[in-house]
Amino acid sequence: MVAARRRYRARGACLRGRGPPTPARLVTGAYAEGERGVPVERCLAMLRETAKSILAIVQLGAHHVAPHDLSSLRVLGSVGEPINPEAWNWYNEHVGRKQCAVVDTFWQTETGSIVVTPLPGAVPTKPGSATVPFFGHTAAILDPMTGAELEGNSVEGVLALKTPWPSIARTIWQDHARYLETYMKPYPGLFYTGDGAARDEDGYIWIRGRIDDVINVSGHRMSTAEIESALIMHKGVAETAVIGAADELTGQAVYAFVTLKPEFTFDPSNEAGLAKELVLQVRKVIGPFAAPKKIYIVPDLPKTRSGKIMRRIMRKIVAGEGDQLGDLSTVAEPGVVEVIKQKVAES
Repeated sequence: MVAARRRYRARGACLRGRGPPTPARLVTGAYAEGERGVPVERCLAMLRETAKSILAIVQLGAHHVAPHDLSSLRVLGSVGEPINPEAWNWYNEHVGRKQCAVVDTFWQTETGSIVVTPLPGAVPTKPGSATVPFFGHTAAILDPMTGAELEGNSVEGVLALKTPWPSIARTIWQDHARYLETYMKPYPGLFYTGDGAARDEDGYIWIRGRIDDVINVSGHRMSTAEIESALIMHKGVAETAVIGAADELTGQAVYAFVTLKPEFTFDPSNEAGLAKELVLQVRKVIGPFAAPKKIYIVPDLPKTRSGKIMRRIMRKIVAGEGDQLGDLSTVAEPGVVEVIKQKVAES
């Protein structure tokens, strides 16, 4: 899935990160290119020069993509954060030009390999769904309270894996008790992923996000992904991260961090007006109970070098624990953290 064989050498993928692509390209005789950070222009320019057929990238703006020849691409990959339908459709239209298979995968560092994914060109896709379990994986949707497996389709609960597979993590270095407590004990006999999930009427799996990313506002339980999807429907929103924070009145309150599309015209002096628009957007799509208590318009979100949003940083800052952020060595752009701290302090 990483590279297509052409003659003897494959012209492979422009990849973010390592993992399964490393042995895959060795098996197929392919090569991969990677850069520290997110060198968007370089990556896209090299597509023209090397005619890669498979691409895995982080979120871009349309203005980055439009000038480049992407006609060699056949497969587009997505990893890390669950991709919402809006992002899926954008990826398909602007990067794939509606000519590529979109492979939206679900897996974890702990699984060591992809768990849920479509096979390019073989499994029909749905925007927002990782589709079906990959070879060697038997997925189960469980009732989060009882641990009972929810059989059949049109069910929602938490995601667990029923059978072991070759790349499963065996332990946590020097802390096996924590490994057992986190992955094996919540639902004995199963590997607990920590993610909420649904299986639709066609048997396709939809990842709802981390269970610890569920927010409870006055008894209404919502996933952060659900609120983020509502926010990103706004024409000016490029990316968003939603967190929950303690609130005396409602138990928890919703806080949202939003970045804007470069082409979106925005008057910084009217940030409150835009925030109000976004709150109304969430109220319309989900309901009044999901309305963010505060929306911060920021230039960027704290991410790892592979593009994964680090929500724990924003939780700490909103909770007034900005001096207790812990290890920040994996943050791609450390300056973003300081900007967010200042933004929250000023509000």
